[in-house]
Amino acid sequence: MPLPRLTDLPAITLRPEELVPQRINRAPSPLLATGLPWATVMLASLAAFSPVIASAPVAPPLAFMVFLAWRMLRPSLLPIWAGLPLGAFDDLYSGQPFGSGIVLWSAAMLAMDAIDNRLLWRSFAQDWAVACLLVTAYLALAAGIAGLAAGYPLPLVIGPQILVSLALYPLLTRAVALLDRIRLLPLKAV
Repeated sequence: MPLPRLTDLPAITLRPEELVPQRINRAPSPLLATGLPWATVMLASLAAFSPVIASAPVAPPLAFMVFLAWRMLRPSLLPIWAGLPLGAFDDLYSGQPFGSGIVLWSAAMLAMDAIDNRLLWRSFAQDWAVACLLVTAYLALAAGIAGLAAGYPLPLVIGPQILVSLALYPLLTRAVALLDRIRLLPLKAV
């Protein structure tokens, strides 16, 4: 069977611009692109208002973990000083003594900056290991600071909280990656 000639093919009446959806003159919304990471960390800080009552700490520090996930997914998205306001906001709602989140979140940002300078290319396993170390250190130091503020050292009941946090981190990273795709949707016409 012979191939059809060019003159035998039906004519296309539409222009190529009408066949392909207009995406060239679109860009992400600047408000959504810069504000979504801050808003998600602040909303995760409000998780302390959930109606869960427990005799020991079992709920993971969701705000700190979302903060770590955003920082590890997009290192240049949150500035180095972001630990100060986000830690202060978390201190207002977490029940920790005011200033502990500021110090610990800022120290975590400095530690992640040092890790970024040391390890230029990381895999997810390395990110998970770094997050495990930072979350464990955060929970241990936060329990120590709370024990100092209360006047007595807290017992080591944060073991289950650490295990739940470390197991939940990959799911939280996945959710943050989905939010990052939403953050970069081309919504604004250029």
